[in-house]
Amino acid sequence: KRYLERETAVMPVLIDHFLQAALEVDVDALADGEEVFVAGIMEHIEEAGIHSGDSAMSLPPRSLSTELLAEIQDWTVRMAKELKVVGLMNVQFAVKGGVLYVLEVNPRASRTIPFVSKATGTPLAKIGAKLMTGRKLKEFSLRSPLDLGHIAIKESVFPFQKFPGVDTLLGPEMKSTGEVMGIADSFGQAFAKSQLAAGNNLPLSGTAFFSVRDEDKPVVLPAARKLQTLGFQIVATLGTSSYFEDRGLKVLSINKVTEGSPHIVDEIQEGKIAMVVNTQEGKVSAIDSFSIRRTALMKNVPYFTTAAAAMAAVDGIETLLKEGLQVKSMQEYHSGAKSVELRARAV
Repeated sequence: KRYLERETAVMPVLIDHFLQAALEVDVDALADGEEVFVAGIMEHIEEAGIHSGDSAMSLPPRSLSTELLAEIQDWTVRMAKELKVVGLMNVQFAVKGGVLYVLEVNPRASRTIPFVSKATGTPLAKIGAKLMTGRKLKEFSLRSPLDLGHIAIKESVFPFQKFPGVDTLLGPEMKSTGEVMGIADSFGQAFAKSQLAAGNNLPLSGTAFFSVRDEDKPVVLPAARKLQTLGFQIVATLGTSSYFEDRGLKVLSINKVTEGSPHIVDEIQEGKIAMVVNTQEGKVSAIDSFSIRRTALMKNVPYFTTAAAAMAAVDGIETLLKEGLQVKSMQEYHSGAKSVELRARAV
């Protein structure tokens, strides 16, 4: 209290509040100083708090309501006009409890511009540069990013295998060194393609291992149940297996490394685990399970360190088992996208 009284007498003090378990949304827009075109709205698959460069993203958004999408567009348009943006702009939003928050606004191109351009068939960097030379938005043929007729997933690529001792847990510090895209008519297939491109091949059978923090247990339970329905065997550490079994899921318990052999790392080393889902909270918990994630990485076992990514992966596995892989050219995808009048987009 004394510190704040002293400091606020001479300068403002900024206090940040972390939004726990919030949904993050990236938005790219074009503006000419008068009109604004919302070029892409991307829903992060990982929760807010994971660096946007490390998050997988879905375009168009997967779960946002029509009302929330309209609000996102409205805020984007108003901020672009207030900031007098000419060219490209990126906004990062967070959604929690139906409330929309602005995390940051960048009056410049963002790392998502190449992804949005390829997913929508619109050369955003080229158009942004022309707007900065005095051209107007109405001179360009632009397509709605919310009515594409297909789903595009941006997935990050990580260099973990090249750096011994590096943990694969994701957080606010960016760790990825590249990205890939999966595109399909359904979310599950698009996500499966993105994992294939990133080298994280989804299994179609075998044993899935779960060890998740308490708040993630109810979130991943439907994913574990779906995997079992698809023919997978489920193994889990004691706390997770007890939670699953109490809710009617058949699970085999397995030791953590600290509980002695035979333990989960032994099983991964011997090729008995097809997929790892491991979420952690706190440094002690993360250190305890480091060997699980590292061994999965070195043995090329697909692993997921967030509940949202695990759920998306199970959707992808289900789609692959039921539909297989479908392939179309980019031209075929973009020919199905509908054009709309600019004024219909500028909320």
